[in-house]
Amino acid sequence: MSRSDSYGVLLDKAQDKVALLDETGTYTYVNAAAERILGFDRDELVGTNAFEYIHPQERRAVRRTFEGAIRTPEFTEATTEYRHRTRDGSWVWLESRMSNLTDGELDGFVVSSRNVTDRVEAERGRAEAASHLREIAAVSNDVLWMFDADWSEVLFVNPAYEDIYGASVDELRGDPDLFLDAVHPEDRAAVEEAMELLAAGKSTDMEYRVNPGENYNRWVWVQGEPITEDGEVVRITGFAKDITDRRRRERQLVVMDNLLRHNLRNDLNIVLGRVEELEADVPEAAEHTAVIRRVGERLLDTAQKEREVIELITDQRETDRIDLRSVVAECVETIRDRHPEGSIAVDGLDAVTVDGHCELRSAVIELLENTFQHSDDGTPTVTVRLSRTDDGAELVVEDDLRAIPAVEANVLTGDHDMTHVYHSSGLGFWLVYWSVELSNGSVAVDAGTEGDGRGNRITVSLPQAAE
Repeated sequence: MSRSDSYGVLLDKAQDKVALLDETGTYTYVNAAAERILGFDRDELVGTNAFEYIHPQERRAVRRTFEGAIRTPEFTEATTEYRHRTRDGSWVWLESRMSNLTDGELDGFVVSSRNVTDRVEAERGRAEAASHLREIAAVSNDVLWMFDADWSEVLFVNPAYEDIYGASVDELRGDPDLFLDAVHPEDRAAVEEAMELLAAGKSTDMEYRVNPGENYNRWVWVQGEPITEDGEVVRITGFAKDITDRRRRERQLVVMDNLLRHNLRNDLNIVLGRVEELEADVPEAAEHTAVIRRVGERLLDTAQKEREVIELITDQRETDRIDLRSVVAECVETIRDRHPEGSIAVDGLDAVTVDGHCELRSAVIELLENTFQHSDDGTPTVTVRLSRTDDGAELVVEDDLRAIPAVEANVLTGDHDMTHVYHSSGLGFWLVYWSVELSNGSVAVDAGTEGDGRGNRITVSLPQAAE
């Protein structure tokens, strides 16, 4: 075997496509890799012009690169990327390296090409994703930010920063330390501590006041996350959401709650005190004083439920893992102790752990006790069942009472109209609804399940806790 034949065998084993082109770009030789990469037999390519196979959008640039390389007096080497047509009409991306190095034994200029389709598509995918993210960030009302590991360089921040923090993006990029100037002086120590935790690799979640131009009356909720590589923090990223309206509503709720509870309790205690005096001084008025006492005590109970509702809707804690079987069993025993005259049957309690809010216990108590409060004789028959489902759990409470009015059922299911709030009988079902909603669950009501229009079935569905 001659030396040239030996070289040919070696070239046919190469993964890259190796070709010889004359000055016009015509193939004079191509190795076997052409078939693996392009699907063409080498004999199909030899004698044809290489540029005819190049995508029209890149053809002129590739020809210019090739001609520039072969016409340069001194040795030169050039690399270019382009799409090359395959035998089935599709396109692959090639990275070709070409030079003007030639000698008498070579019938043309060497062009070595490798298939870089996967890399090019991956890069384009990343570039497209990055472009979409920039577009989203530009219109986002939340502040999206990224710093380097030691907070000395701003890698990214979107325009929402200027509106919420009341500071310039350009100035922040020029001096990242200005970030703390936009934070309320009383909150800076906590923010600095959170920054240190992030730099050490720990996630943070906090709320603080910003924007000196608005007297630091803006509240933000911030979540930060360290980005690590090989166990080392390389970047810190996160977002800040304007929660000023939420904080304002919470303060208003707390103020109204304190005023309502304080005034209502004080006034009702005076009324109930006078009722005791009337009962002692005018025993013949017992029938009337009993009504006053019953209504007063019901109002006090409503005030207590109002307190629970306020705490529920202003509590910002996330859901947690809850052993629902234990909660339901405990609630059943609590109601049995309170109302020994009634009947609560347990038709199975499956073991299931859900992601839920801590107030779920109050919701279960409310569902069970509601049957006793609305029973004609205080001796309802109630059946409780807890079942594991594919998605989580179903808690079913069935009774033999009159059908729940539609306005009450709509409160439980979330189909309520806020203008009808005052037509419902109390806050208990609202407590159930909000507890379940904040636990990412749902409530279904089947009212009047029996032939005489009595009987209700309330089904609470809750998501299963993540493993």
